[in-house]
Amino acid sequence: MATAAKIEPKPGKLFIGGKWLDAASGKTYPTVNPATGETLTQIADADANDADAAVGAARRAFESGPWAEMSASDRGRILWKIGDLVDKYNEELGTLETLDNGKPIFESCQVDIPMVAEVFRYYAGWATKIHGETVPVRGPFLHYTLREPIGVVAAIVPWNFPLLLASWKVAPALAAGNTVVLKPAPWTSLTALRLGEICQEAGLPDGALNIVTGASDELGRALVRHPGVSKIAFTGSTMTGQEIARVSADSLKHVTLELGGKSPNIVLADADLDGAARGATIGIFYGKGEVCAAGSRLFVERKIHDDFMQKLVDRTKKVQPGDPLDPKTKFGALVSEAQMNKVLGYIEKGKAEGAKLVAGGARAQFGNGKGYFVQPTVFDDVKNDMTIAREEIFGPVLATIAFDDVEEAIREANKNPYGLAAAVWTRDIAKAHRVAHRLQAGTVWINTYNNYDPAAAFGGYKMSGYGRELSMHALESYTQVKSVWVNLKD
Repeated sequence: MATAAKIEPKPGKLFIGGKWLDAASGKTYPTVNPATGETLTQIADADANDADAAVGAARRAFESGPWAEMSASDRGRILWKIGDLVDKYNEELGTLETLDNGKPIFESCQVDIPMVAEVFRYYAGWATKIHGETVPVRGPFLHYTLREPIGVVAAIVPWNFPLLLASWKVAPALAAGNTVVLKPAPWTSLTALRLGEICQEAGLPDGALNIVTGASDELGRALVRHPGVSKIAFTGSTMTGQEIARVSADSLKHVTLELGGKSPNIVLADADLDGAARGATIGIFYGKGEVCAAGSRLFVERKIHDDFMQKLVDRTKKVQPGDPLDPKTKFGALVSEAQMNKVLGYIEKGKAEGAKLVAGGARAQFGNGKGYFVQPTVFDDVKNDMTIAREEIFGPVLATIAFDDVEEAIREANKNPYGLAAAVWTRDIAKAHRVAHRLQAGTVWINTYNNYDPAAAFGGYKMSGYGRELSMHALESYTQVKSVWVNLKD
């Protein structure tokens, strides 16, 4: 059973060139426990000057010194050690994640942190397997390719899975021989900073990983604009991703974007209804709904609609907010007051547009009453063009849409600008494959939801971004191919 460590979070400094530094301005900002509304500690508030220092340290480490000269096998050994140390400090890291984000300790310690360790070990194995090819070209030439690192990677990660999504970028970038400037989200920087200490303990050379924290958007903009950054790896909102794509075009940086979602979860009449109801609740309420791939649009075939909704509502009412540090809690606090108010605003909009509220729908009172808790919420009788069915809410709000046949379900599921994930529930496996083939999404689950693995690629179609996280495919975006021609003619 997951347990919480007794931790007093220490003030957060910047990690630049292997040194822990205050922000150049001396400014700090508070990071808050979402379950209590109380300040945990102060974090260094970096600006463009600090971003420049971090990029400079990363550039030096990439071009000269131990990291630039290190063999692939030695890089892999360090990454494996990082994974082992993440396991060693599981309880501490999980507690920090829960204090900072509000997610239940069982999610942090039993799901997120173990996968962080897996990701580092997975890419440790890849470090020695990144290679070029010999190519049979015309003429008296030997032609071969080299797959080389891109350079300095600016990894900008969100607040919903702070350390896990950092590992999705840091591990493949380092495995390929790049150096990294990591910018965690302002609200959830504590585990990223602890990762810096872990990397030092594992023997990662100075400058290979740098970590800058900041409360304003300007820090991220400084990294995107910086001429010393070769690649941007971003996970976050579609609006921010669009801005990154526009700004980075001036310098033609490499960019990968894992953006928002409004994922359709389709329940056909021949599905196992109990399993589908369980999957639907996991799909929207795991992680408090603060999940980019959350199954936030539930499509239910009309002939089983009433029976299914009764099962779903009964399950939803059993999902109760609780103390995130309690191992029995399955539903925690939203990450911030601003996010809570945004979610509550969408709930009011759903009511105003005529959707039928069948569960939840209000702020949940818990503990000292100052935490950012929202009741698990289900709407029925939703139209696919309503705001709550079109826009990403990023909270525990489910929009249920009835349909008459499979063709309608596919058509309406795809009628959305996002395309991150989708699911279909049916006992007819041939039908399941046909539906999966036609859904416009980067991930499709069949009779399951929210499954991830370091070896399985993850990313979006359409406005959900481009490029892939995890798997061997992520390495393609952290490397570039050089073509070499050798004249063999006398």
